[in-house]
Amino acid sequence: MRYPLETSQQLSAVLKALRQSRQMTQAELGEQLGVNQKRVARIEAAPGVTSFDQISRLVALMGYRLVLEALPGSDKPTAAKDATSW
Repeated sequence: MRYPLETSQQLSAVLKALRQSRQMTQAELGEQLGVNQKRVARIEAAPGVTSFDQISRLVALMGYRLVLEALPGSDKPTAAKDATSW
């Protein structure tokens, strides 16, 4: 199954839905991640301020991976001249 995401709010909903589809509590997921339940709750509530590594580990534990794909109609990605200027 694919979950196209454009905002951290969408990621928040997907992370919670994936965990619930596995019938896992936040505490159970936290145990597997090596964090406490409160940390899992914070990750689900605000994934935009969570490290990429932690998000990647979390989705991998639920049998998923993160993938970037080109937008329809874009031939090749364009890199920002200054990666820090978001």
